Amino acid sequence: MKTNSTLVLGLLLTAVVRPVAALELADCELSGANGSLIIQAECATLQVPEDHARPDGRQIELYFARIPARSREPAPDPLIFFAGGPGQSATESYPQVHGALSRLNSKRDIWLLDQRGTGQSTPLPCTIPPELLLGESSDELMISMASSCRTQLEADGTDLRQYTTTDAARDVETLRRLMGSPQLNLVGGSYGTRMALRYLRQYPDAVRSVVLDSVVPPEVALGQDHARHLDEALEQLFALCRADAACAERYGDPAASLAQLRKQLRAQPLRMEIPDPVTHQPVAETFNHDALAGLIRLYSYGPESAALLPLLIDEALQGRAGPLLAQGRMLVAQLVDAIYYGMQLSVSCAEDAALLEIREQDSQRLMGNELVHLLKLQCAQWPIGELPDDFHAPVTSEHPVLLLSGELDPVTPPAYAERVHRQLPNSRHLIAPGQGHIAMTRGCTARLMEQFITSLQVDELDAGCLSELSPPAFFLDYLGTAP
Repeated sequence: MKTNSTLVLGLLLTAVVRPVAALELADCELSGANGSLIIQAECATLQVPEDHARPDGRQIELYFARIPARSREPAPDPLIFFAGGPGQSATESYPQVHGALSRLNSKRDIWLLDQRGTGQSTPLPCTIPPELLLGESSDELMISMASSCRTQLEADGTDLRQYTTTDAARDVETLRRLMGSPQLNLVGGSYGTRMALRYLRQYPDAVRSVVLDSVVPPEVALGQDHARHLDEALEQLFALCRADAACAERYGDPAASLAQLRKQLRAQPLRMEIPDPVTHQPVAETFNHDALAGLIRLYSYGPESAALLPLLIDEALQGRAGPLLAQGRMLVAQLVDAIYYGMQLSVSCAEDAALLEIREQDSQRLMGNELVHLLKLQCAQWPIGELPDDFHAPVTSEHPVLLLSGELDPVTPPAYAERVHRQLPNSRHLIAPGQGHIAMTRGCTARLMEQFITSLQVDELDAGCLSELSPPAFFLDYLGTAP
């Protein structure tokens, strides 16, 4: 591994002045969920062609926010954050990672460009049928949802083929040129790593450094391995419970309990009434095998919610599934609010659907082939954008790259990051013990990111502090963990 000396020299020779923007920036605020965090920023809108191949054609608006560096002499190369999903807005999701990136904001501006189709960048939302929020699904419902959303979004002339990762990378390059910045430091999380790698491939001279958190390899069809990765993450989680004296005494083998619960729900789904966790009004819920699979997948993303799973599985097995459903309802509602589903379909249908396969080896897994099946059904109703010939080829680069993974990530496991790491000779892969999806917010990871982006020296990072991370203790009841 080596430092890109040309990039470092370029940084040293660049005057430390803030670039002059061609955009008119105005004061604005970014807020977290329920207004819990207010971040001061400068915002603007820019127009770009919807179809970059037709620059004189239909124009769309993109929303951009800059969080100015706190330093009086900021570095000339800002950091740009790419959100996940696909379908999340950078400005809406940034408050969740603000703490992790605030150290970098000391000397560098942070850029947030809502990816086309999300946030305030010509958004592509879909109406989610209430049946889906109640755990009910069918082929007909998913087809109707995609078809209705397409009709709704195309009514004003929107070309849904033009909302792919490649189109968004061109938007970022347009922004960089307008802002007059020589190079960018890319930080991507989950699907955002696909975005970062695509930009690196298309515009290598515009990139100074890259941080990839919860990595999606370019050659992977996102969604194909979700069923296998969830089972593998649960296997590791349940092994930790069996190895923990208090958890093992309380629950025995959670894997066996889950298998029994799956058998029960396949034989007899439950229809039950629970209080809505937000309104407290009674709502009817269907608790079947598909709902169980979806809820457990959502709970497994973060270590804090994953620590509840042995308790919630045991409670459901005893006929007390209300808490699992109520908390799951909150998680689903948060997910629906965060994802612009039309944009997600434009990306997934163009970039993944054709490569997805129904696999016999996945049929008995918790998620089975349901996600793949439903996505292919919906994409049959959706316009398909074009991809460059190299879209699914591995990215090779001499740029300095830091890759981050959570040990128990159920969707983008460390093995994914290892695949990308092998193609990048000036890279390093760090794994956060006991953590799930998105590692940058955990432990000392933010400090390591700051050191890396400042020095560009991947080999000099002392990552021993990551050993202090561990999964949270398992809940033994609703009051918490063992004393």
